[in-house]
Amino acid sequence: MNQPGRRPQRPSRPRRAHPPRRPDTPDRPPIDDPARRAALDTLRAVRADDAYANLVLPKLLRERRVTGRDAALATELAYGTARALGLIDEILAECVDRPLSKVEPVLLDALRLGAYQLLRTRVPAHAAVASTVDLVRHDLGPRVTGFANAVLRRVSELDEPGWIARIAPDPAEDRLGHLAASTAHPRWIARAFADALGTTGDELAAALRADDERPAVHLVARPGEVSADELAAMTGGDPAPYSPYGVRLESGAGDPGDLEPVRERLAGVQDEGSQLCALALTRPSVDGADTRWLDLCAGPGGKAAMLAALVAINGGTLDAVEKAPHRGKLIERITEGLPVTVHVADGREPGLEGTFDRVLVDAPCTGLGALRRRPEARWRRQPEDVGDLTRLQAELLTSALDLVRPGGVVAYVVCSPHLSETEGVVSTVVRKTGATILDARESFPEMPDLGDGPYVQLWPHRHGTDAMFCALLRR
Repeated sequence: MNQPGRRPQRPSRPRRAHPPRRPDTPDRPPIDDPARRAALDTLRAVRADDAYANLVLPKLLRERRVTGRDAALATELAYGTARALGLIDEILAECVDRPLSKVEPVLLDALRLGAYQLLRTRVPAHAAVASTVDLVRHDLGPRVTGFANAVLRRVSELDEPGWIARIAPDPAEDRLGHLAASTAHPRWIARAFADALGTTGDELAAALRADDERPAVHLVARPGEVSADELAAMTGGDPAPYSPYGVRLESGAGDPGDLEPVRERLAGVQDEGSQLCALALTRPSVDGADTRWLDLCAGPGGKAAMLAALVAINGGTLDAVEKAPHRGKLIERITEGLPVTVHVADGREPGLEGTFDRVLVDAPCTGLGALRRRPEARWRRQPEDVGDLTRLQAELLTSALDLVRPGGVVAYVVCSPHLSETEGVVSTVVRKTGATILDARESFPEMPDLGDGPYVQLWPHRHGTDAMFCALLRR
């Protein structure tokens, strides 16, 4: 993370590990460890293939029939390691005598997995080291097992707070940098959170800590098919505090895609904040007809399914636009049986005829609001991504305002608190189009801590949701 303002006085450095000429670990067969193997293979796919952990791991668990406690452990290790990757690499760099770029990638994956267990789990140190060495032996043979053992023992000389004290900036000199390091966030993301919150104080610390935790699983009941109370009874969860269709499950509940209501399409997996932003579109009044709705950026289809179910109750229809053909087919599967027409087109020029009563723009964004659900994203995104995205977001919002009828409503939604993607985009488009900004807080009834408006910014530490942003506009 290369943070400035490091402490001037530090405890003595742990000894760096040098790869031995001969392994100091016996050449014995590795112990079968399906949980750690699945976690390591997930990390490898994330690194080598730019894969997404939350897509790779569930598939591996199903294919290998890893269930119960092993599945829970694999999930914790894979997601946790990916989430803390930058912090782990800073620590490993203190324990190796060469740049990490010179360490074999396959070996580095295993060292990261072992370090996470030592620093952020209750796995006994000897078990974390031994199990990692077994994985290294299986993948690379005995030639580097001694090196892996030595590195992890260096890591185990300090706990996480001890390492933070060593590698993070002094909080008295650089509070933002210290918070970023101690919560495993790149500094630029911590700065984006601070700008949105308007503080580098205690609330920023709470937001970053909440963003570094494993989230609960959120389900959405399909309107007209099942109620939230019924879904909670089916799944063992609890009705969500804010969404009338939401259910929250404990984070260790396994793969939610295996739940019968999800398989039967009575429910979907969707963050409560996403549910609320889709519902916000439906709440402002419109004069006249209210039966033709549009989801302008519909993939992968969760919000489209909810909106289609709601508009169907009044005999209406939903058009769903998606640029990628494979995602268009996914929307068709998710919304099967609902009054949805999918258009494979660019939302900036979708070629649709007529106008719509309500339009949702769930625009592509940095995803900084869902980092806890997409653990590798915080290390994959870069500050320079923001400029291209804000131009695309402004073009999509302008297109939506062209497609909505006079008096109709547009919801602009992004899963990010970055001010350039949120208030910046809306203010730019409003200046050019003359659209009226509505007070979105009125469409989030009974939710606390929504600020001064007129926009709504949700937060994990305030609301238990992803950090979704919603603006409502009327043409």
